[in-house]
Amino acid sequence: MMTTARTSPSAPWHRRPDLLAAGAATVTVVLWASAFVSIRSAGEAYSPGALALGRLLSGVLTLGAIWLLRREGLPPRAAWRGIAISGLLWFGFYMVVLNWGEQQVDAGTAALVVNVGPILIALLGARLLGDALPPRLLTGMAVSFAGAVTVGLSMSGEGGSSLFGVVLCLLAAVAYAGGVVAQKPALAHASALQVTTFGCLVGAVLCLPFAEQLVHEAAGAPVSATLNMVYLGVFPTALAFTTWAYALARTTAGRMGATTYAVPALVVLMSWLALGEVPGLLTLAGGALCLAG
Repeated sequence: MMTTARTSPSAPWHRRPDLLAAGAATVTVVLWASAFVSIRSAGEAYSPGALALGRLLSGVLTLGAIWLLRREGLPPRAAWRGIAISGLLWFGFYMVVLNWGEQQVDAGTAALVVNVGPILIALLGARLLGDALPPRLLTGMAVSFAGAVTVGLSMSGEGGSSLFGVVLCLLAAVAYAGGVVAQKPALAHASALQVTTFGCLVGAVLCLPFAEQLVHEAAGAPVSATLNMVYLGVFPTALAFTTWAYALARTTAGRMGATTYAVPALVVLMSWLALGEVPGLLTLAGGALCLAG
C-alpha cells in the first residue's frame, strides 16, 4: 500500500520567499553603503540639488527601460498616493537635503543623525500601519543604534559641524522614515518595480528646478564625478530601491528599517578598502555593534 509523504513546513522551498526577501534586503544594504563613497566623490564637483537630479534621472532611465521590457503597465489608482508621497519625501526631498547636510557636517555626525530614521520608521509603522514592535526587534535596534552612535563619535572631528547641518540631516531622517511608511501600503497594490519606477519619477520631477545647475556643473565636472553620479542612479537607486521595495512588501516597515543599521559598518569597511581610510578601534567596535544588532 502506497503512502503519500507529508511535506514538512520547514522544507527549503517553503523558506524560499523568506530567503529571497533577505537576499534583496542584503543587496539594498550593500549598495546603499557604497553610495556614501560615491557621494563623497561626486559631491566635490556637483552641488546637492544637481547631484540629486542627475542621480534620479539616471535611475529613471534605468527603471523605465526595465519597466517597458517587462510591460508591467501603470500602477493601480490605489497605489498612487503612497507612490507620490514616497517619491516627494524619499526620492526627492531626502536626497537633496542629505547631500546638503553632508556638506555642512562631518561624516560621523551625519551618520549618527540619519540613523534616527529606522527608529522613526518603527514608531510610525506601529502607529500608522499597525506593525508589531516585538521585544527582539526593539533590542536589536537599540544595540545597532548604540553602534551607530559609536561610529559617529569615532568619526567626528573630521570636518566642520554646524547646527544647520545637523538640522538638515535630521530632516533627511524624517523624510526617509515618512517615505518608507508611505511606500508600504502602495506595495499591497503595485509591484516593487512599479512603485520604485514611478516614485523615482516623482522625485526627478521635484528636482527639475536644478536642471540648469546640473547642465552647467556637468560641463566642468571630471569624468570620475559624473560616473559616480550615474553609478548612484543605476545601482544604489534603481536596483537597491527596487530590491528594498521587494523585501518591504514581504515584512514590516520596522524590520526593514532595522536592516539599514548594517550600513555604517559596511561604509567603514568600504572606505577602508576603496579610500584607504583605516578605521580606529572605536570605529570597528561600533561597526560590530551595528551588525550584531
